Amino acid sequence: MNLNWLDGDTLASARRLLGWRLLCDTPEGRCSGIIVETEAYTADDPACHASRGSTPRNRAMFGPSGHAYVYHIHRWFCVNVVTRPPGIGEAVLIRALEPEQGLDLMSERRKTSQSLLLCAGPGRLCSALGIGMMHNEMDLSTGQLRLEPGRTVVDEDIAATARIGISQAVDRPWRFCVRDSPFLSRRLPAANIAA
Repeated sequence: MNLNWLDGDTLASARRLLGWRLLCDTPEGRCSGIIVETEAYTADDPACHASRGSTPRNRAMFGPSGHAYVYHIHRWFCVNVVTRPPGIGEAVLIRALEPEQGLDLMSERRKTSQSLLLCAGPGRLCSALGIGMMHNEMDLSTGQLRLEPGRTVVDEDIAATARIGISQAVDRPWRFCVRDSPFLSRRLPAANIAA
């Protein structure tokens, strides 16, 4: 799968990733979901892990586009898609999925059978799919964790809002969502920003 289209504008990539399938093969089985919510993080963004330069934790962000940047926060893992050429630390956080394959395994991992809660949030979706640090820096075109074409999401169906759970650059409308999806990590505000 060619992911060269990720090697460019991070905001455009965050929108374009909506509708793509994120799939993870593990010894326990395959799980996947359709991406319904993303957040963009750019090199000049104070909320971005890469804004102060490369560290052992964020090294993957400075690697090739189309690779995974996985990090651990509190008790959760979060998965990002690197979106710029090597040396430029930018990525898109995958915030929510519409569960697709492996629902029983996701439910077992998440200890819930409520489909709306399986992948509603970056930590929840990593738990449901079995994503961890072993997937950090993985090529998302060929690895056990990978992206595949899913469904088309047209511009009219995309909403943009402020990002969630950050304390800097909170006013930037860089959270992108499939407007009518019930699987979002947080409901859209009534007056969400038109994309």
